[in-house]
Amino acid sequence: MFNGKQILITGGTGSFGQKFVKKLLADYQPKRVVIYSRDELKQYEMQQLFGQSCMRYFIGDVRDRERLTQAMRGIDYVIHAAALKQVPAAEYNPMECIKTNINGAENVIHAALANQVHKVIALSTDKAANPINLYGATKLASDKLFVAANNMVGAIQTSFSVVRYGNVVGSRGSVVPFFKKLIERGETSLPITHADMTRFWITLEQGVQFVVDNFKRMHGGEIFVPKIPSVRIIDLAKALAPELSTHIIGIRPGEKLHEVMVPADDSYHSYEFDDHFVIAPSISFNSRQNNFETNACQQQGRQVDIGFSYNSLDNPHYLTVDEIHNY
Repeated sequence: MFNGKQILITGGTGSFGQKFVKKLLADYQPKRVVIYSRDELKQYEMQQLFGQSCMRYFIGDVRDRERLTQAMRGIDYVIHAAALKQVPAAEYNPMECIKTNINGAENVIHAALANQVHKVIALSTDKAANPINLYGATKLASDKLFVAANNMVGAIQTSFSVVRYGNVVGSRGSVVPFFKKLIERGETSLPITHADMTRFWITLEQGVQFVVDNFKRMHGGEIFVPKIPSVRIIDLAKALAPELSTHIIGIRPGEKLHEVMVPADDSYHSYEFDDHFVIAPSISFNSRQNNFETNACQQQGRQVDIGFSYNSLDNPHYLTVDEIHNY
């Protein structure tokens, strides 16, 4: 699918972007891969890892529509991974989060349409489902923008879809590297926000593969949700450092006890497939496929039961301490 194609990744110097590029260069022969981000140091460091002739590094911010439009010239596929993602930081700096996560999403859409990009996938988060924090609310707004963009295309063949998944094991800013840093520092107790807290769990490799798969499956307008296990945060602490004690510090601003990826209110237009769910758009498209029970690979799904919710508490698949240790 990516052979001979040109791919752009916003926020491409992040954990996802680096892992995606590694897979892209190993499994395909792309014509050009554009890393679009605003951090020159991270781009320099990434160039040391990926200096192949097809690689391009563009300094730019998704808040800058003109620069983004320029960077997307000739691009076939876009992955929108750029975002401000730290929940407490978003609570204290709401306007900055809105400028990047909402205005930036709008700019990606306009740049893709202006350049007649073939397909765009935006990365979302479980926090966008029934959001209680600003980060989740901005990502919900971003999801809605990308879904509705399929009604803006007219005769252009650009398609927009969303991939939503949970906490990525070992990604920057996540709890695993935080715990590991405390362990290496010699701390005798690990901080737990709440003894009952649960989270969805996915590896970076699984997240990258899920995006690749959905470029093939997408009609445009879907939100793809993988079936992944849950973990209890207290079990995670035991898996990383069984000899250490834990202490409760309380839930942080804007934090949930459990996460949701398919809200019950979306069950009326959600479909279950073998290894994932699809939340179909609640709006109809004028010039697009509106039957999302069958994907573009002709895989057949079934509508979930009315009132069904896919959340980290009721998830039938929990990782044990040993499974977390070996994950």
